[in-house]
Amino acid sequence: MDIDIGIKKSDRQKIVNGLSHLLADTYTLYLKTHNYHWNVIGPMFNTLHLMFMGQYTEMWNATDLIAERIRALGHPAPASYTAFAKLSSISEESGVPDAQAMIRNLVKGHEAVARTARGIFTLADRANDQPTADLITQRLQIHEKTAWMLRSLLET
Repeated sequence: MDIDIGIKKSDRQKIVNGLSHLLADTYTLYLKTHNYHWNVIGPMFNTLHLMFMGQYTEMWNATDLIAERIRALGHPAPASYTAFAKLSSISEESGVPDAQAMIRNLVKGHEAVARTARGIFTLADRANDQPTADLITQRLQIHEKTAWMLRSLLET
């Protein structure tokens, strides 16, 4: 059945392309954060272990919201490691960095997700797609705040 929600098919495709990239970035950062939660050591262990758990849980929940928005726009959501690797601007983690490197890597990851989200907002706004714009605004707030909090841990 054709979709008639007031957003042109070509605009929906552009928005879905951006949301697919956002989903891949979010999932890759989720996985990296979960990895760090499991493998962090050192004097900040408890603080970082708990902080990372809150962060990966929030991102895990966000992946569902992003994927469901893609579906509501009439397209399948990417859902494999192969697809995410092709779409993501965040690299996978290899090895186990020290706690300070973990924090720096996560700052970069959250900033990357924010950049991806910001690029989609313009598309959604032009297409009069308020649900996507709202989702993007929420994602921007979360990733920018998380990056700020992580950067604060690096201050001496």
